[in-house]
Amino acid sequence: MGVRRAMEIVLAEAHKQRGPLYTFGPLIHNKLVLDLLSSKGVKPVEDLNGLQSGRIVIRAHGIPPQVRETIKKTGLKAIDATCPKVARVQAIIRYHTKKGYSAVIVGDRDHAEVIGLKGYGQTPAHVIQGVKDVPFLPQLDRVVVVAQTTQNEQTFHEVIRALEERFPELLVFDTICDATHQRQQEVRSFARQVDAIVVVGGYHSGNTQRLAQVSREAGLPTFHVESEKDLDRGKLAGMDLIGVTAGASTPNWIIKDVVRKIEGFRGRGYNPLARCMKQVLKYLVLSNLFVASGAFSFAYAIAFFSKRASDFTLPSITFFYIYAMHILNRFLDKGAGAYNDPERASFLKNHRRPLITAGIISIVTALALSGRMGIFTVMALGGLCLFGIIYSIPFLPEKIRHRHPYSKIKDIPASRTLSESLAWVAVIAILPLLEIKPISWPTAIISILIVFLMSFVRAGLSDIFQAQGDLIVGTETLPIMLGEKKTLILLRFFLVAAGSILTVCPLLGLVDAFSFVLLLPLFTLSLCLIAYERRWLYPGIRLEAMVEGNFILAGLLAILWQAL
Repeated sequence: MGVRRAMEIVLAEAHKQRGPLYTFGPLIHNKLVLDLLSSKGVKPVEDLNGLQSGRIVIRAHGIPPQVRETIKKTGLKAIDATCPKVARVQAIIRYHTKKGYSAVIVGDRDHAEVIGLKGYGQTPAHVIQGVKDVPFLPQLDRVVVVAQTTQNEQTFHEVIRALEERFPELLVFDTICDATHQRQQEVRSFARQVDAIVVVGGYHSGNTQRLAQVSREAGLPTFHVESEKDLDRGKLAGMDLIGVTAGASTPNWIIKDVVRKIEGFRGRGYNPLARCMKQVLKYLVLSNLFVASGAFSFAYAIAFFSKRASDFTLPSITFFYIYAMHILNRFLDKGAGAYNDPERASFLKNHRRPLITAGIISIVTALALSGRMGIFTVMALGGLCLFGIIYSIPFLPEKIRHRHPYSKIKDIPASRTLSESLAWVAVIAILPLLEIKPISWPTAIISILIVFLMSFVRAGLSDIFQAQGDLIVGTETLPIMLGEKKTLILLRFFLVAAGSILTVCPLLGLVDAFSFVLLLPLFTLSLCLIAYERRWLYPGIRLEAMVEGNFILAGLLAILWQAL
């Protein structure tokens, strides 16, 4: 949490472009991330001499109070990104040393966090790294003990037992971060379950090094890698099941790259059929055929729900329109793809020409099919296609683009979630109304609401999955504006609203009993949200396929209900 928070603060400041931006020391111990920040003009500094203007971010590790005072004297604007959990340890040391306690910090002497913690002692603080250092402590009357937040949990408890033998009046605060505790427990739980563990993170990252240490102590073959390039294919390919964990400073896209590379190895448990099925699913998701199929099925379900003619014209139009918009916008948008989904970015790069051709053909096909519905439908669909294409295209000249925060529609905060859901509403629920006479307005309004609510949840989840990359490139999506927690609350509210409509409206006689059937894909969509919240599944091909699969399920249920 602390590292992610510091990263978000730095990226937000970098996008403001208000003069020089520094971090006091490297923000995190990960070379790839530091290179990324450097490309955005963020410079790490260790020496404050000569710095008179600009902004300086205090990293998650924190700094001693004396250094904070020095920063104030330079004229730099200090932006405090100290992890709240580190700040709590600082407060414990300051408070208890004022009360006459001697502080003992269990941690690495040269680590930035520990150096910062020492500065908060009103009396000299003592740093020990393990049980072997306990005998060398001076005789102390009252002792307060804290831990570096990323300390090895077992080491800390061993030190406490040794300290209790020397100092009867011992006040202990277990200040190891919950996330550190969880990662270490997870690594220990891998014992006897996996053939090896790959620990992903910077070679100079203390908490990543400790994860690797915990893994080795658990008797597991351990590979500490900084990126997928460091993987030992020769050794890993001979294994069946590999565990992957990562340090606090490892961004999502690096972890995804490592997992993707490992999944490409043929281990001893290689199953050709399972691998083939997985590759087919992966191709369908990466090529956007899966999302288009979901839109096709959902359009069929809504047509049946609305008692319209259940042929395949409108679902086919929906398929080609959604497919074209997703494909073309991914190529037009040069933003966060490489950070959010390296595998998709690589797929798009390798199949650029055929995919763009397929996107253009899809637009033409959708327009041709819309001619069967009427001239108004053709004109409306043409407008939707035009809007979808210009969504990611800058409308300001390049020379003045940097002066304005919004040079394309995509730059408008939260526009992606809203525009995707409105596009689904327009093509699935509103387009058919242009040629229908008379219109059953209660059914039409209910259909519009259901399509909007369910497609908004789908788009909102997608934006949450992509939040880290969007933050890096400065795209203000809904999760970045509201935060992940508030966005999830909003999506839950939309799911409840959709469920209420589907339950109440048939009871009032506004729609038929098929409304109750649509509660099933709504329920499974809710399960996808819960699976993400509780970390049963992490963003990737499987979770994305599950989300889109709910809309395919709606279409299958409509066909089954119609047959029965």
